[in-house]
Amino acid sequence: MILRDKLDFLKRKICGYKSCVVAFSGGQDSAFLLKACSLALPADRILAVTAVSATYPQAELAKAKILAKDVGVRLKVINTRELDNKKFAANPIKRCYFCKKELFSKLIAIARQNKLDSVLEASNITDKKDYRPGNIAKIELKIKSPLMETGFSKEDIRKLSRRMGLSSWNKPSLACLASRIPYGTKITAKLLKRIDQAEEYLIGLGFKQVRLRHYNGLCRIEVDKKDMPRLLKKRQAVVERLKDLGYNYITLDLEGYRQGSLNEVIR
Repeated sequence: MILRDKLDFLKRKICGYKSCVVAFSGGQDSAFLLKACSLALPADRILAVTAVSATYPQAELAKAKILAKDVGVRLKVINTRELDNKKFAANPIKRCYFCKKELFSKLIAIARQNKLDSVLEASNITDKKDYRPGNIAKIELKIKSPLMETGFSKEDIRKLSRRMGLSSWNKPSLACLASRIPYGTKITAKLLKRIDQAEEYLIGLGFKQVRLRHYNGLCRIEVDKKDMPRLLKKRQAVVERLKDLGYNYITLDLEGYRQGSLNEVIR
C-alpha cells in the first residue's frame, strides 16, 4: 500500500472513533498520530494529553507544547506519580505495565470528563520487535492503537511527518527515563534526575540519539555508530561531566544506540 493510501486508511479509522484523547509525549510517533487526528476530526473533538513525571525528560515538555500548538490541537498537561507505586519503583520485568496502567486509567477519566469517545496511543508495527509489557494494560483498558491497526512502521511515520512539515519528523526516539535502569535496580527520583542531566549534557554536545544506561557507579553510553568518533574526541570533557554526576566508570557501547537494549537480557 502506498503511503497516501495508508494515510487515507488511517484517517478513516480515526473518523470511526468520532472523538478522542491522544496520549501525547511529543515524540515522533505521537506527534504524527495527533496530526492525523487533526486531519480526520474537528479540533474540538480532539484533546492531547501529556503526562509529566520524574520519568519524563524535563526538556521535552516545552517541545510538546510547541508541537501541539503547531498542529492546532488542545493540550492538557497532567502529573503522574509512578514512583509512588512500590511495584513500579522495584523495577520488575513488567515495570512498564504499572506505568501504562496508571497513565491509561487517567486518560480514560479525562475522556469521560470531556465527553470524548476513545483514548488513542501511538504504538506502531515496528514496536512489535521490542518487549512491551505496557501492551497488557492497553488491552485491559481497551486503548486504541490506530497506527498499529493500519500497519504503520516508524519509517512510514518519518516519511509522512516530513511531507506534512512536522518538526518532529527526524526527532530522536523518546522513551521513559526508567528504561535506562536495569530490571531489579530500584528506581528513585534522584537517579532519574541524574540520568536526565547526563543525557541533556550529551545532547547539548550535539548528539541527537543518546541513551545513558545506568549500572550504579558505571554508565554505558549509546549513540549512533556514526557519532562514536566524535564522542571519543570529546572523551575528556564527557568523563569529567559524568564523574561530576556520580559515575566512577564511563563506557561507550560499541554496538551503538538500539531500541530497548536493556531488554536483551530477557529475550
